[in-house]
Amino acid sequence: MPNATLSTTTGTTGPARPISGQIITFAVVGVVNTATYYGLYLLLLRYLPYLAAHVVAFVLSMVGSFFLNAKFTYRIRPTWRKFLLFPLTNATNFVITTVGVYVIVDVLHVGSEFAPLMASAAAIPVTFVVSRWVMLPKVEAA
Repeated sequence: MPNATLSTTTGTTGPARPISGQIITFAVVGVVNTATYYGLYLLLLRYLPYLAAHVVAFVLSMVGSFFLNAKFTYRIRPTWRKFLLFPLTNATNFVITTVGVYVIVDVLHVGSEFAPLMASAAAIPVTFVVSRWVMLPKVEAA
């Protein structure tokens, strides 16, 4: 995959995708990323303690998510700067879902079984905005 190498320039790999297409592709990449994480977690769980399996699977799926979003969602060349900033999207998601789960369960008194799914749905728009800010050059993101 020639476009999967990290570049020092900010060129694109194809024509710009409309924002509606970016949102849909971002969601699809999220589903693929979640499945990748879970599959890696289950595989690594055979060889590592659960926390180590979680961390390794999380990091590997985040790297995969970066390249998938660069290629398919934003159609940009990956750069070191974007690669190093990309974890901000995951941190944003983590904070919003964690606060969301707390509010849903302890404030709204909704069952804890579906709280993470509800909080994750609420986090998607904010995570998308942060992802666009990290991945797209300033001119395109505006």
